[in-house]
Amino acid sequence: MDWLYRTSVISGPVPVVLTILGVLGGVWLLSGKPRWFYRYAIPVCGVAALVIMVAAWILVEKVIVPFPDPIAMSIYVWIGFAVYGLLLLGPRIKAGGSIASAVLSVVAALLMVLTAAVQINLEFSAYPTVGIVLGHDDFDRIELADVPGPTDPVISGDPTDSVWKAPEDMPNRGRVTTLPVPGAISGFTARDAEVYLPPSYFTNPRPLLPVLVLMAGQPGSPQDWLQGGKITATMDSFAREHSGLSPIVVMADATGTQFANPLCTDSPAGNVATYLAKDLPAAVTSAFQVDTDPKAWAIGGLSYGGTCSLQMATNFPEIYPTFLDFSGQVEPSLGDRQRTVDQIFGGNEAAFEKVNPMDIMANRKFPDSAGIVVVGTDDNDFKSGQQKIYDAAKAAGMNVKYLELPGAHSFLVWSAAMKQELEWLSQRMGLIG
Repeated sequence: MDWLYRTSVISGPVPVVLTILGVLGGVWLLSGKPRWFYRYAIPVCGVAALVIMVAAWILVEKVIVPFPDPIAMSIYVWIGFAVYGLLLLGPRIKAGGSIASAVLSVVAALLMVLTAAVQINLEFSAYPTVGIVLGHDDFDRIELADVPGPTDPVISGDPTDSVWKAPEDMPNRGRVTTLPVPGAISGFTARDAEVYLPPSYFTNPRPLLPVLVLMAGQPGSPQDWLQGGKITATMDSFAREHSGLSPIVVMADATGTQFANPLCTDSPAGNVATYLAKDLPAAVTSAFQVDTDPKAWAIGGLSYGGTCSLQMATNFPEIYPTFLDFSGQVEPSLGDRQRTVDQIFGGNEAAFEKVNPMDIMANRKFPDSAGIVVVGTDDNDFKSGQQKIYDAAKAAGMNVKYLELPGAHSFLVWSAAMKQELEWLSQRMGLIG
């Protein structure tokens, strides 16, 4: 089954074939012969699907605004496509008048829904393979209780690879474990973190490794970097080229739930900033043998997580002097500045400016901080903001890089950025020379 699990659903023949089948399914559903079907059923279902699509757009983008980032119109179009297929199913079964026709109609409607799902997934590349769609892990897991404890001695150097030699019995790839991170100081209730431990962590003695904290978007979960981000494959590949060395990666929860948006700050919506600045480092250093020097710690993320990484880097530079801002916003937002200030900061503009990275960087220098600002070449909603962030960070004295990579607001950009800049990051964190 490995070949099936590895099959891509975002490139190659699979998305093309499924899309063709979905279109053929639509043709079948539109092919009823009775006059009432093409005179009434087809246009009525079409209008209903259009109304539902427009209503969904208005509700999400103008009324509720559950996400700070706008959703591409193509997503709503594909939702409308799927809804149209489902609405046509009943009339088409009646028009067919046979069991065989009914079965074909059900299959056709399901193919339209599947095609819509494939096209929506192509927008974000969140589920790149069949295995990930089916919930099959393509990496090795280990229970937290089974992770080896501290070794004595531990190997450290500047850089680490200058004093490290991999033993012959070292595993050929890393493992992932789950780490509960209670909000002991912050009171924030977070979902468990996922932690990638590289091959060298499972040696005795082991090297003292740096820590990279990664956050997902909103909506999102810590598992997103394991799935769409393919972080284990990226880290394993890097480790193979560096004698088993790579950063330990902590995929942390910065929202609390899939759809929450606490803006990565301390507020009535949750003390996320304190959680990431105090609770998370305490839990990581307690559970694992890691380098505790702040120079060996970095924080990054995508979209909401990218915005959050810059917030942490500017509000807590002594804890996170290195950041990776992948397609983040120019400022933390619930959709617009006024809504954000009113709902999260009680209408206090000064309180917002006190924690807003752009305001902080305009009034403070960060000579010891560094970061990478990334955006997709087709990500028109975020490109100008990322350019402004880069300019502000550079003016504030940070050692920053700006990258535009092929793609839009998707894991195609974010996973590629991680692969490309992992060498720089590992040098910055003192892992390699």
